[in-house]
Amino acid sequence: MGKHLKQLELKDIKVTDTLFSSYAKKVSEKIILHQWKILNDQLEDADPTYCIQNFRIAAGEEVGERKGVVFQDTDLYKWLESVAYCLAGGHGLEFEALADEVIDLIAKAQEADGYLNTYYIVNAPDRKWTNLVEGHELYTAGHMIEAAVAYYKETGKEKILNVAKKNADLICSVFGTEEGQIRGYPGHQEIELALIKLYRLTGERRYLETARYFIEERGKNPIYFLKEIEKRGGYEFFPEFTNYDLKYSQSHEEPIKQETAEGHAVRAMYMCSAMADLAEEYEDEKLLAACSRIWNNMVQKRMYITGGIGSSGFRERFTADYDLPNSTNYSETCASIGLMMFGQRMASATGSARYYDAVEVALYNTVLAGINMEGDRYFYVNPLEVVPYFCTEHTYMDHVKPERQKWFSVACCPPNVARTLASLGQYIYAMDEEALYIHQFISSTAQSLIGTCKYETEMESQILQNGTVSIKARVTENGRIKIRIPHYAGKHKIFVNEEEIVPTIEQGYLSVDLSPGESSIILDFDVNPRWVAANDKVSADNGKLALMKGPMVYCLEEIDNGNQLFAVYVEENTKIKEKAPIDSLVGDIPTLSYEGIRLKNKSIGEHELYGKPGFEKEETTLVAVPYCMWNNRGTGEMLVWQKVRI
Repeated sequence: MGKHLKQLELKDIKVTDTLFSSYAKKVSEKIILHQWKILNDQLEDADPTYCIQNFRIAAGEEVGERKGVVFQDTDLYKWLESVAYCLAGGHGLEFEALADEVIDLIAKAQEADGYLNTYYIVNAPDRKWTNLVEGHELYTAGHMIEAAVAYYKETGKEKILNVAKKNADLICSVFGTEEGQIRGYPGHQEIELALIKLYRLTGERRYLETARYFIEERGKNPIYFLKEIEKRGGYEFFPEFTNYDLKYSQSHEEPIKQETAEGHAVRAMYMCSAMADLAEEYEDEKLLAACSRIWNNMVQKRMYITGGIGSSGFRERFTADYDLPNSTNYSETCASIGLMMFGQRMASATGSARYYDAVEVALYNTVLAGINMEGDRYFYVNPLEVVPYFCTEHTYMDHVKPERQKWFSVACCPPNVARTLASLGQYIYAMDEEALYIHQFISSTAQSLIGTCKYETEMESQILQNGTVSIKARVTENGRIKIRIPHYAGKHKIFVNEEEIVPTIEQGYLSVDLSPGESSIILDFDVNPRWVAANDKVSADNGKLALMKGPMVYCLEEIDNGNQLFAVYVEENTKIKEKAPIDSLVGDIPTLSYEGIRLKNKSIGEHELYGKPGFEKEETTLVAVPYCMWNNRGTGEMLVWQKVRI
């Protein structure tokens, strides 16, 4: 079991990176207000959410029926969590008073025993805790508790924390194995993560023990969900729950026995994140081994090159090993955020840096792709190949959108992206009793106190430009920095105070000892553009290449390369040239250019569907841009995997 890595206080981290700061600043400058208007149904041409209205009805301030999806409350909780993280960074200070008003409303809606869920308070007060498989009561409570912990930590205000504790105390009393308790668990995992956070903040052991109960009870025979569905006589909210598949909610067997990444991808990642936390807290090697098995299956056989997971548009789920279609895949933005959460916890529990490789890929690609540069449009689904006129409604392609949307009826992704970007520092730095850790090469400054040693760190990253990272570190006594060696690093060189060193490397970290005062560390990771191929078992990518530089996947867009991108071929060793960034895109990231061909069949007429072959080759110069930025310059075709010309 590795050493527990603690997060630095977000207020002590400032992101200055040309790429990520442009997105992170949008949270306080635009996203919070944009989402606030949506939660209040004030945005033109957007379907109503009823979110704030539901809380007012539950609080007795208005009269009416509660509307919207059963888990609608969570959008407000994630909004509040985003506000908390912005306040920690010294941004969005004008939203604190509004957040306090929201907290007053939430507290007013809470019932005397601690229960808090607007759907069941207003529409079904006699059916509380009767539909765990669909009702999302525990999922919703989890997001409220996470928001409460964040807001209290960043502001010191106790009102929302008291709401969370009261709700958590109720949950701890309702669920368990003692007489009179419900031996159930959440249909959508989330409460486990939240209870662990609440335990770490308060020290109240019952929160940790209840989180452990929810994981250990899951999948035990007799299966609780099947009994519940039978008693109710079928589904209540979601028709797809007819003939319920236990793998969908990872309840087909006990989590500690599971071998593969199964079911709904977000549910799986939230469950595994909690499992990793529990393995660390209880020093449970068997539970950690289960986490490792699931992680390895996912990243080695079920993850896209972009860090997307959950390949099926049907049920937003994992399917089978190597089933990774590019045009019909789901790859929900929330699922990649969940992957980041899982990887962060596995690194902490094992002491291994390798988990941050996948975290980095997901962050730079699928997560950033989930939001436009302006901060007001979102992707829920993240395909790797798009032909806009194929994305037809009410067909198998209905879930794929060729352009980002204002909002969604199920809107978990937009506020999830916001809270992730606003708390980005947690993925850059960490610390233990002996060292400061650097996991992501994102330009930033940080302060921390490790024992009696004060660290001040300034990192300037050019990882996407020339592969170098410059770190200035000031310590008040002897200290140490541990830096992840990324998987894409070539023959890396390390310079400390202008002298090249051969550092100690352990579990993927290079270790640099620091003397009191200021030290300079220069990392040259020898990062160059590279072609990447997939395992032959990935049928969708067989005979194809993708283009990467560092952690960033590149793609072709119609605006640069014309249409019918599926007719493009490249040679395996085609030379890649780095070109100037595109002015209208952010981050100062180079474009990549290379030679290819287009294959055209001249023997088939315009009005023929099939005919004899008569192919001709047309040489073409191709321009690739970062995948995360596609669809920021208009709607058109997009392609990641390109056919190989032999």
